[in-house]
Amino acid sequence: MSGDSTSTGTSGETSSAAPMRTFVRLLVGVAIAVPLMAALLLAGAWGRELWLSGRPSLAGAQDTSPAVIARGAYLARIANCAGCHSPRGGAPLAGGLPLGTPFGTLFSSNLTPDPETGLGRWNADDFWRAMHHGRSRDGRLLYPAFPYTSYTAMSREDADAIFAWLKQQPAVTQTTPPHQLGWPYRWQSALAVWRLMYFTPGDAPSHDEPGVDRRATQGAAGQATLERGRYLVQAVGHCAECHAPRNRLGALRDAAGLRGGWVGVQGWIAPSLADPHAAGVQDWSETEVRSWLRTGWSTQGAALGPMADVVAESLQHLTDADAQAMAVYLRGLPREGSTAAEFKPASSAQMDLGRQVYAKHCADCHGDQGQGRQIAGEPAYPPLAGNRTVTLDAPQNVLQMLADGGYAPTTPGHPRPYGMPPLRQVLTEAEMAAVATLIRQSWGNQASAVTEQEVLRLK
Repeated sequence: MSGDSTSTGTSGETSSAAPMRTFVRLLVGVAIAVPLMAALLLAGAWGRELWLSGRPSLAGAQDTSPAVIARGAYLARIANCAGCHSPRGGAPLAGGLPLGTPFGTLFSSNLTPDPETGLGRWNADDFWRAMHHGRSRDGRLLYPAFPYTSYTAMSREDADAIFAWLKQQPAVTQTTPPHQLGWPYRWQSALAVWRLMYFTPGDAPSHDEPGVDRRATQGAAGQATLERGRYLVQAVGHCAECHAPRNRLGALRDAAGLRGGWVGVQGWIAPSLADPHAAGVQDWSETEVRSWLRTGWSTQGAALGPMADVVAESLQHLTDADAQAMAVYLRGLPREGSTAAEFKPASSAQMDLGRQVYAKHCADCHGDQGQGRQIAGEPAYPPLAGNRTVTLDAPQNVLQMLADGGYAPTTPGHPRPYGMPPLRQVLTEAEMAAVATLIRQSWGNQASAVTEQEVLRLK
């Protein structure tokens, strides 16, 4: 019996130890495999980047004729280079403008032809590599706050024209501050992995993306107009950089869809251009869209916040043909409405407070019934009744306007816009939430109520 007992004990120990040894082997295998896979991923990322780092040769000397310089000046305006590379109160295109992101603060580079701190030692190949490959002259990978993810679809001829114009600008010696990024975003190796996952040079939305309505385009001329509009919207104008959503690592998701996204950390939302209830223009006439692009104003609303800057610095300079091309493309985007949240009326107390605030601060300009106001027979203050900006699912834009004011761009087509004063220092959080709720739930508007917490989260 003692022999049977000993045999049973040894067998039990052996049977219990086997799974443990298997588990330990599995842990050791994982411990070896994970670093190895990470090393292979990094090696693949760097290998891909090195393979793409070769400089394309420039055939002949660069064309710097007046026509090319003029073309470059026009394209630089439509691309709004000055918007990010000209700090307020500083020298044009000298860089140093802080660009806030969820990963830290980046600073725009000096685009003037200064040989020490700008593009003075660059050639057209270097510039093309930055625009198309997202790589600097010294080989560094560029952060996608510089929108090479869109510019990669720009033609070589247009990139060369912009560079030729930049080389004609006054040189300014101004060193760009170092980026202020957290771990691991400051590492070039991390950026290489990001590019391996999300960026392919030249891989931009095609003009043949499915769903675009081409009924308005007839024949070769109509197709050429549509393609030009796509090129201006997706590549030169890089509209998706604001009007497309991003994932947690900042990569664009479905740039061609233009379904709306956050504008950096500024606290504004770029509404969906596919949704007619947001910012889609599928129901507008071509004339209305052309006019809005170049004036930032229509009876249906004004360009405010970051979009006002885009109109003022960029879109107002569109030629008639290019404004038409963008209008054709934007009107042809597939309709994709969002699912509205269930409407829940605000409390009577909040609505009563909102009426008091509206009567004191808003009614004189926007009307007792939110109908807007004209001055000398011209539209001056937009209506709030039926205003799409007011009824967006998220209230951030209307709260930003209440807090910091709203100022439409000054353009030749709208030379004297009327502005809205900031109320951040005048209204309490409860009052701001109440008046925002009132205009979102009055005169036929049906949108969610606004809370004090949403006001407190304003930038």
